[in-house]
Amino acid sequence: MPRLTTDRAGLLSWVTVGALLALCALLGYLQYGWIGEVSVAERDRMRASLQASLERVSRAFNEELTAVCIALVPPPGPDERLEQEYAGRYLQWKQAGRQAGLLARVAVAWPEKGAPALRILDPERGEFAAAEWPPEWQPTRRRIEARLAGQPIWRPRGPGGGDDGILIELPRFPPPPARPAMPPFGPRETAWLLIEPDLAYVRETLLPELLEQHLGAQGASEYEFEVVTNAQPPSVVFRSGPALTRPDAAVNLFDIEFERLMRRGGPPGPRRGDGNRGRPPGGGWGRWRLAVQHREGSLDAVVERARRRNLAVTGAILLLMVAAAGALVRFTRQTHRLAQLQIDFVAGVSHELRTPLTVIRTAAYNLRGPLAGNPERVERYGALIQQESERLTSLVEQVLQFARARSGTVVREREPVALAPVIAETVEAARAILGGANCEIEVHVDPALPPVLGDRVALKQVLLNLVSNAIKYGAGSGNWIGVSALSAASNGRLWVELRVADRGPGIPDDERQNIFDPFYRGRRALQDQVHGTGLGLTLVKSIVEAHSGTITVVSEPGRGAEFTVRLPAAPSEHQDEFAHSAG
Repeated sequence: MPRLTTDRAGLLSWVTVGALLALCALLGYLQYGWIGEVSVAERDRMRASLQASLERVSRAFNEELTAVCIALVPPPGPDERLEQEYAGRYLQWKQAGRQAGLLARVAVAWPEKGAPALRILDPERGEFAAAEWPPEWQPTRRRIEARLAGQPIWRPRGPGGGDDGILIELPRFPPPPARPAMPPFGPRETAWLLIEPDLAYVRETLLPELLEQHLGAQGASEYEFEVVTNAQPPSVVFRSGPALTRPDAAVNLFDIEFERLMRRGGPPGPRRGDGNRGRPPGGGWGRWRLAVQHREGSLDAVVERARRRNLAVTGAILLLMVAAAGALVRFTRQTHRLAQLQIDFVAGVSHELRTPLTVIRTAAYNLRGPLAGNPERVERYGALIQQESERLTSLVEQVLQFARARSGTVVREREPVALAPVIAETVEAARAILGGANCEIEVHVDPALPPVLGDRVALKQVLLNLVSNAIKYGAGSGNWIGVSALSAASNGRLWVELRVADRGPGIPDDERQNIFDPFYRGRRALQDQVHGTGLGLTLVKSIVEAHSGTITVVSEPGRGAEFTVRLPAAPSEHQDEFAHSAG
């Protein structure tokens, strides 16, 4: 029944582990899907947040340019003092100090004899002076000439459109008449205000400030920025690092709000072809395009890296759960096995105690009767009482030594110990305890065997337990037991090896790893009802390890077993002291 209960408990433990593994696999599958969904949602959230920040940058950038244009454009009126009004408004804007370095040049184009004449503002004197058209302004000049010739100008918007360079062109219209008579293509312009922003200021001050303001220090450090023109082929305006390969978000820049300007410098409503109707999100059409890419490659790479990290953490947690469950089952089984061994130990010790006590009680009872007058019988019963008392004392001492080993006090005092006399005493004690067992015990001790530093009583107990086990379990054909001691050098250190061998049936392979466990007794010992508590080899291992030594066993079924105890030899100064004392 106990074996059946143990097997059932073991089966239940494995079923529990299997169920836990299946549950962890299901949780891992679900977690994999959840992490994937969360990663996609996080990527979309980051991209939407980045796009919204870029649109704020675009609006702020366009607002700065539009504000400059509004500040320089006077309300509709006669053109006699137009240059003075432009100059005055420029000086007022400059004194206001807001983005004072934004403008590089301000000019006015007047129609003279069918061609536009250029006058550039001197910012120090506040006056316009005649000047030649700069080479980079030639596309604007040709456009104004076409307008003066009455040709309609259809300026396509969007990427690759007709916007050229950085020059802003603001036409001046005459005041609207009481009854407007519109020409086929709208009112004829009377002048053009030309504004050229300072590209160096835009690169070094305006754009970095806006990026810092709307993306923050952390965002600015996580991303690379690039501004290119929407013309074909595009040219680079601003770049914070290497060229972008896979932008995470983009937005258009440099889109003036002409609706607000036309309400000040011309008739209501936008000009045909230049209006902002149908303005797309992200800063309108724009002459430039601002693109952003994460420094780690892209937002997809960042999210994928975070996804893999989350999967690794989740997998580690699940593995930890499985390992904890496996360890719990293992410890539970070990605890159950130890409890079963303790039960067997209690039963075995009770039986071992009952036998000598019964013999002692029976002998004492007989000595009280008529047998007390027979000297020969009295002597025999006295010897029997002595023998069983010594057996009982040995059993109690073994249990007490096991308790000391558990408390860490198995070795009390250390001193140089010569093993030759200890071996001789142990062999005689083993024969006496086992009632003169008919075994041939062959002893070989190296004459030059060095002493060991240890507890003499504990070392004697080691040899006594090994020899007793060999007599009880290993006495096979010939009843031969071999005890040997020799010295050996290993890893630059001197060792003493004690070997106890027998020619018995040997130790089964499946039991060899358990023979040093407390309370463990093999199948053969239980079947043959060999007396014992299952503590002998446990005490041997505890004592040997307390002396910084090791114990190993070699056994083959049917060919006996050999236990080898390796103990470090005493240091040289203790050996000299021991030799002097012995002499």
